[in-house]
Amino acid sequence: MTDTKQPLDRRPTVVLVDAHALVHQLFHAVGQMNAPDGRPTNAVFGFARDLFWFRDEMKPDYLIYVFDSPGRVFRDDIAPDYKAHRTPPDDDLIAQLPLIRQLLEAAHIPVLAKPGYEADDIIATLARAATKRGCDVIICTSDKDCRQLIDDHTRMLNLRKQTYLDRAGIMEDWGVTPEQAVDFQTLVGDSVDNVKGIAGVGEKTAAKLLQKFGSIDNLLQNLDQLQGVVSPRIQQNIREAAGGNALQIGRQLVRLDTSVPMSLEWDAWQRKPWNSARLLHLFQEWGFRRFANAMRDESGTPAPPPAASKASPKEPRQNDLFSEVAEPEIAPTPRSPSDDWHGEYHSVDTAAKLTKFIADLKRQRRFAIDLETTGLDPHTAELVGVAICWQAGSAYYLPVRGPAGSTLLEEKRVLDALRPVLEDPAIQKVNQNIKFDFGVFRCLGIEVAGVAGDSMLADYLLRAGERSHNLDDLAQRYFHHQNIQFEELVGKGKKQVTLAEVDVAKVTQYAAEDADVAWRLCEALEPELNNAGLRPLYDDLEVPLVRVLADLELTGISLDVPFLNRLSSEMATQLDGLEKSIHRLAGRNFNIASPKQLGDVLFNDLQLPIQRKTGLTGAASTDQETLEKLAALGHELPRQIIEHRQIAKLKGTYVDALPLLVNPKTHRVHTRFNQTVAATGRLSSSDPNLQNIPARTEQGKQIRQAFLPQTDWTLLTCDYSQVELRMLAHFCGDESLRQAFADDRDVHAAVAMEIFDVAEKDVTATMRRLAKTVNFGVIYGISAHGLSQRLGISRDEGTKFIDQYFAKYPRVLEYQQNLLRKVGEAGFGTTILGRRRRFDKSAIRPHSTYQGRNQAEREAINMEIQGSAADLMKKAMLAVHERLGRENRQSRMLLTVHDELVLETPPKELKTVAALVRDEMAGAMQLAVPLKVDVSAGPNWLEQKDI
Repeated sequence: MTDTKQPLDRRPTVVLVDAHALVHQLFHAVGQMNAPDGRPTNAVFGFARDLFWFRDEMKPDYLIYVFDSPGRVFRDDIAPDYKAHRTPPDDDLIAQLPLIRQLLEAAHIPVLAKPGYEADDIIATLARAATKRGCDVIICTSDKDCRQLIDDHTRMLNLRKQTYLDRAGIMEDWGVTPEQAVDFQTLVGDSVDNVKGIAGVGEKTAAKLLQKFGSIDNLLQNLDQLQGVVSPRIQQNIREAAGGNALQIGRQLVRLDTSVPMSLEWDAWQRKPWNSARLLHLFQEWGFRRFANAMRDESGTPAPPPAASKASPKEPRQNDLFSEVAEPEIAPTPRSPSDDWHGEYHSVDTAAKLTKFIADLKRQRRFAIDLETTGLDPHTAELVGVAICWQAGSAYYLPVRGPAGSTLLEEKRVLDALRPVLEDPAIQKVNQNIKFDFGVFRCLGIEVAGVAGDSMLADYLLRAGERSHNLDDLAQRYFHHQNIQFEELVGKGKKQVTLAEVDVAKVTQYAAEDADVAWRLCEALEPELNNAGLRPLYDDLEVPLVRVLADLELTGISLDVPFLNRLSSEMATQLDGLEKSIHRLAGRNFNIASPKQLGDVLFNDLQLPIQRKTGLTGAASTDQETLEKLAALGHELPRQIIEHRQIAKLKGTYVDALPLLVNPKTHRVHTRFNQTVAATGRLSSSDPNLQNIPARTEQGKQIRQAFLPQTDWTLLTCDYSQVELRMLAHFCGDESLRQAFADDRDVHAAVAMEIFDVAEKDVTATMRRLAKTVNFGVIYGISAHGLSQRLGISRDEGTKFIDQYFAKYPRVLEYQQNLLRKVGEAGFGTTILGRRRRFDKSAIRPHSTYQGRNQAEREAINMEIQGSAADLMKKAMLAVHERLGRENRQSRMLLTVHDELVLETPPKELKTVAALVRDEMAGAMQLAVPLKVDVSAGPNWLEQKDI
């Protein structure tokens, strides 16, 4: 292998990209991403990123992308079962191919394909033709078939590792020359492509045979010389193969065709400049902010304003949200481009200036306030200064910390002067992410009242599904203005300082600009919320929730660190024992965490069947799904690898990590609740993520035992029972589902009765488990394949169970089809409270079958069900928080985990608060089915007993 920095010969360079292989690789390597309209875009994003790398780093003379063509290829005539074991591509991958074609077209990249031939054959033909023209060829693929094409002027590129493979690299990896690569692969075989190979011959044995005999032909002519080269068993297998035609067929399947009939248009294929304007439009449409900014810089044109449309009704009816509703106007017309941006920012740094400033501030009924601090933890951060704005283009900064010699105000004096204004509920305060400012002021002894707006929340409601709602991005999106960057002030890396060490004049410009931008954004976006009918959701739910979430974050939750330390020690012992057992089963020591070494053990040493190849390297996959399939075949080693991985992940992610996150000042763990991440409106948790504490495995449950209430108090958990299924019953109107909830029956058992046509007493645990999986699966669009994987049944059985479900509950399928039709017409999905998310109309197919739904369609259904459940939970949190405060309860909320609230309560309040929370949660909304809340209490998050 050689590094990509190595200079090439001074010959024209031709880069040939196996596009289909790259798409598969990126689809599995890049985490799930979606455009603002719901279309999956993870592969497109990776594709675009690689295009930039080719253009800006490699700079080849020719860059050609080669695709497979649908339908039969000539190898199907050689072996009818060729590639029969390959699973069909994911629907969400297929959905991205047209977008990738648009991307390549806009970048003026040649795209080649040929019916009857695979991409590798076209690459082989182009590679041979290019070297004859005097070019260097670089083949970008993970397909090992292309190793046979390597020569003195042809190399392979591993794009992810950015390394080349040449003659020396093949010899190092396989122990053969490129000229022997076809025979090498023929001997080894390929279970995915259905190339038979010789039983028992892995890569090491194949290399040994070819080093001895040179080729398969010579091997077959000298079978009498096999003794001492391979084992008697493999000798017998080679002799059996020699008597048939499997090796000849395998070699035909492996060998690439270097003479595909096609025109070679080298002049037309030379690399050309991109269509920056077209790419800017595409990147904006797909939500690729960084790439859009790059194209905006290159094209020299501002981003076009989003198209305006008619306003929607302010309060649409819950059960007819799409009737006569036009697509909402989701963003204001951009204004104040950067060239015209004007801001006068003043430093209030003397007592006289502060007195005059406070007098002016008290006359305002609304202002934006932004804090600068030395850190992001409200409990430990020190105040550096306060920025305030109440008029676009004019803002003020009150510095309280700065470098030695700076003119500063005394912190206490500033806080005392601001307190009456900040604690006055009649004066409205807005900002970007105002929850942070609220928390800092709380820790400084000021209880901010009158929180009235947040530009981050406003943009989130208007553009749910966007990956970023931060201030810099919003300034660019709406005003074409580039904010002063934080790193410009404090630097990066080891040389980074705090804002308290930066010149006050510079901090004034930075901080005041932030307040100015937040003020302008709120002034611009809030009217758009009115136009879109989203203002009630903003004013009555999301903005009031800021204080509730700030309270949860500031309170935190206690952690039993000694218990976690003991658990860590126990897990270390378990891992050590498992490692020894795994090595014993393998017959040798190896690095369990290394996919390559594990693959060698599983597929070369133990000769277990390859399940699939990874998109990253083309090597046999050792992922969780593969190990589960191998474990199901009865081999103990894959099962123990799974167990080892699970314990190692729990130990590293939670058991060892959580004690390090205990706040030294409060001695509790403080997570951050995010309102603007999930497109459905669901809250997420980060730093640390306490919503993913495992609850299914026995060892995962143990971690919950470490979460404690205040000393001598009780931990109270209140959980909506099957809330998303209740939402489904509410929306679809199915009487059987509604009746099951009305009668407070076990809905999973009830569905099992219908699917299996048995009496309730005859429903087995297995039947109920299957019904439960299908129940939740239909909400999230689970496929027959997904159901089969979860339940360990065949794909046909999975299809059968899903079909049986819809046969028994036809109103569910009818509801989903009608919902998709409405989303396709309107271009957006909605929740019970009117929250919206845009979807690409062309991606929503009203007559698609359940099994044929794509990602956008699944997300459109999920938006209404899960999004409505999120609306419900937020209303419940507001109600519980208000009631606890109104009744002056000591009990307090600590966590929200999807459909669950976790509180701590003194013993004297336990029964009263349990009833209080149950009543408020159950009464937060009126649905067509009753809401049920399960309430339990105990000394920790694990040991809970029903109340």
